[in-house]
Amino acid sequence: MKQIYTILFDLDGTLVDTAPDLMNAHNHVMNKFGYPTKSTEEIRNLVGGGAGAMIGRSIWGQAKKEFGKVQDEKIKKEMVKEFVDYYGKNIVNESKLIDGAKDFLKWSKEKNISMAVCTNKQEHLAIDLLKKIGIYDFFEYVAGHNTFDYCKPDPRHLTSVVEILGGDLKKTLMVGDSETDANAAKAAGIPVILLEDGYTEKNTTEIYHNHLIKDFIGIEKIITKYL
Repeated sequence: MKQIYTILFDLDGTLVDTAPDLMNAHNHVMNKFGYPTKSTEEIRNLVGGGAGAMIGRSIWGQAKKEFGKVQDEKIKKEMVKEFVDYYGKNIVNESKLIDGAKDFLKWSKEKNISMAVCTNKQEHLAIDLLKKIGIYDFFEYVAGHNTFDYCKPDPRHLTSVVEILGGDLKKTLMVGDSETDANAAKAAGIPVILLEDGYTEKNTTEIYHNHLIKDFIGIEKIITKYL
C-alpha cells in the first residue's frame, strides 16, 4: 500500500533528549585526555550547532572547539574511539523521549504515514538508541552520519531516504531542532517543523522553519493540514 505521506525526523534534541548521556561521554573523554569538560547546557548548544569539525567522520557530525586544537591525528582517532565505546555502553542512562513523541509516532503509524530518521549520529549508535528507548519499530529507515557519503545539511541525506522509501518530496516534511536540519530540508524543498530549545546556539528566529513547536503534544493538528 502506497504511503500517503512521509515524515523525516532528526534524533538528538528532536525525538530524544540525549544531552545528558552525550555530556557524560564527552566529559569522560575530556577528563582522560586532559581537556575541559562541559555542562549539559553547553552540550545542548554544541551537538547540532556546527561548533567545529568533529574528530574525523565520527560521533555526532558536530564538534567541540577543543578538538580543533588537537593536532595529532592519532590522538584524535583515540578520542573518537574512546567516545564511541563509552557512549555506546551508556547510551540511554539518562536520555529521555521528548514529551508526546511516542504518542505522535503511534498516531502517524495509524494514519499510514511513512517515517524515517535522518541523523548525523553514527548509524549503529542511532539504531541502538532507538531500540533501547523503544521507538525503533516505528521507522522504516534510519540514515546516520555514515550511511551515505554525505549527511545533513546536504539535502541528499533527506532526498535519498525519501527515494528509498518510495515517497514523494512534495508529500514529505522534516521535524528537527537545529539549522542543520532546517537547511537540509529547505534545500530539499521540504517544509520544516522546528522544536524550540534545540541543540543549537542559534535562536529559533535565526533558523528557517514553517512551524514552531515546544514538543510533540498537539503536533497532529499541524500534520493533518498536510495530509
